[in-house]
Amino acid sequence: MSVRTRDQLGGRAAIAGIGATEFSKDSGRSELKLAVEAVHAALDDAGLTPADVDGMVTFTMDTSPEITVAQAAGIGDLSFFSRIHYGGGAACATVQQAALAVATGVAEVVVCYRAFNERSGRRFGSGVQQREPSAEGAALGWSLPWGLLTPASWVAMTAQRYLHAYNLTPEAFGHVAVTDRRHAANNPAAYFYGKPITLADHAASRWIVEPLRLLDCCQETDGGQAIVVTTAERARDLRQKPAVITAAAQGAGRRQEAMSSFYRDGLTGLPEMDVVARQLWRTSGLRPSDIDVGILYDHFTPFVLMQLEEFGFCAPGEAADFVAADALPLNTHGGQLGEAYLHGMNGIAEAVRQLRGTSVNQVSGAAHALVTAGTGVPTSGLILGADG
Repeated sequence: MSVRTRDQLGGRAAIAGIGATEFSKDSGRSELKLAVEAVHAALDDAGLTPADVDGMVTFTMDTSPEITVAQAAGIGDLSFFSRIHYGGGAACATVQQAALAVATGVAEVVVCYRAFNERSGRRFGSGVQQREPSAEGAALGWSLPWGLLTPASWVAMTAQRYLHAYNLTPEAFGHVAVTDRRHAANNPAAYFYGKPITLADHAASRWIVEPLRLLDCCQETDGGQAIVVTTAERARDLRQKPAVITAAAQGAGRRQEAMSSFYRDGLTGLPEMDVVARQLWRTSGLRPSDIDVGILYDHFTPFVLMQLEEFGFCAPGEAADFVAADALPLNTHGGQLGEAYLHGMNGIAEAVRQLRGTSVNQVSGAAHALVTAGTGVPTSGLILGADG
């Protein structure tokens, strides 16, 4: 795929199944067990069996390798297995990798998965504890000695500049939190089911790293989510209505680092998501006005606003008003702020539900869904479409 030309992947693969464990703060079982449960649930949703699977994709930050999950889930031979780097930025790229495999005949049925005990076990929000020497670690070395030790502190640098550049207050971020929690309140699978918040609640929540408050930061979750990808033709013969992969893209910006790109020309946008946006629009032939629902990665609220601006839904500095006006149905599952933090994989599942017409916060007639992965790192995105 080129950032300059339309690619040929769109429409050749589809998501045929989704499955998840419960989302909790203490799963009481291993990450491998969570992965297998999610994989089995997704295959059952699609009307497939483990014997049908010949490909697996996951994240590099994973304790359950593809071949181990395949063995534990009763899957046989694999002709394709792959991992994507950069944490939450990998989410949509797992589906892209699966789509590339099935579109080229390398595999027929590929399962993408993510499973971790991110609350009861390793907590990504705790930041850098120790690290083997690496080029990526050396880049962080310019920030860690000055107290920028956690994801919240890295994002806070950019968030502070965003507020200054557009003469905004932290209330701008509160609109994202309120929207997510409103949707989570209607979602029985969400950790914050039945618990909406107000802007006043957001403003009253404690500081984490100024200008970020507690309610600007996503939760930590134990759980698993799996996605089944196959060819568009085969998906039409399976149990569920397919969600066609209309476009898929990865993106890394100029002078990109992992969460610490503080030496770019500016700090008010997300150049990596601009790369993704340009390719998604070019390949799909769609525009922001064609999108019926947006599932935007929300590990921290400021980056949701910046994503809306990078995709052209509104002008720079105007995203807070855009969200406040409910101009686009956003994170209708509750997002990672409200439903669960599964490195964005649960957001892909919500987009599929919207296109099937089965979301708890269903958008009437939803035909096109935009899904994004983690920002501040090399990232990825999808446009999914209803079949037919």
